[in-house]
Amino acid sequence: MPVDLNTSLPHSARIYDFLLGGKDNFGADRRAAAEIVKHSPSLPISMRANRDYLARAGRYLAADLGIRQFLDIGTGLPTSPNLHEVVQAVDPASKVVLVDNDPIVLVHARALLTSGPAGSTAYLGADLRDTTAILGSDEVRALDFDRPIAISLMAILQFIVDEQEAYRILDALLEPLAPGSALAVSTVTAHNEQAVQGAKAYTARGIPAKPRTDDEVRRLFRGLEPVDPGITLVSRWRPTGPTPDDFHVQMSGGVAVKR
Repeated sequence: MPVDLNTSLPHSARIYDFLLGGKDNFGADRRAAAEIVKHSPSLPISMRANRDYLARAGRYLAADLGIRQFLDIGTGLPTSPNLHEVVQAVDPASKVVLVDNDPIVLVHARALLTSGPAGSTAYLGADLRDTTAILGSDEVRALDFDRPIAISLMAILQFIVDEQEAYRILDALLEPLAPGSALAVSTVTAHNEQAVQGAKAYTARGIPAKPRTDDEVRRLFRGLEPVDPGITLVSRWRPTGPTPDDFHVQMSGGVAVKR
C-alpha cells in the first residue's frame, strides 16, 4: 500500500529530524524549522540534550529498575541513540514497541531499527491520543502485562495541549500495567522564554504546542512514585558528562514508578 507522507504540511517528527541534522524531511518541514529557530535559537541544542536524556533514562529503566519491556510512543525518526539500542545493550533480550503517527517514521524504523536475535523490536502506526488502538494492537498485546513495562513519552506531550486530555491518555496507558512499571517523560518547559516562544511558533504553523510549568509536569505523574531528582531540566536528570547551559535547554521531565 502506498504511503501518504503528506509532504506539503510540516510534521513535528520531521522538524525534529532536520534540527538534529537528519535528511528525512521535506521543504515544508525545513521552512517551519527555520521560522521556529528564529524564535528559539537554542532549539537544536535542546533537542540533542533531550536525545541524551532519552538514553540516560532508558539505561536507568533497564539497568537500575530491571525493566525488559518498553513502549516508546512518539519515537520519531531514527537518530542514534535509539531506545532499543540503549536497553538491548543492557539486556539483549529486551522487547521494544515503537509507536508513531508519521508514516515516514515507520518506513525508516522498519528498515533501520533492527533488534538482536535475543530481543524484539516492533513498530506500530498510531496516534498517542488513540490509546485503545495502541493497547489493543497485536504489537503491544505481545508484551507480558503481568511484568513491568516502561512507557517512554519523549518530546510528545507538548502536542497534547489540554491537561484533561493528557491525564486521560496517561491514565489509560498506565492502568493495565503491572506494579514496578514506569513512565519516562520529557516535554517543553514554561520556565524558558525561548521554549515559550518556540511553542508559539509551532502553534502558528499548524502544530499546536504547550509549554508546561514544573508543577504541571509533576501532575502528569500523579499516583506514581518519582525517582530522584524528580522533575528537572532534561540535562540535569542524572547527567553523566558535560551539560549545556540551562539557557539552551527547553525541555523538562522525569521518571516515576507505579507501585
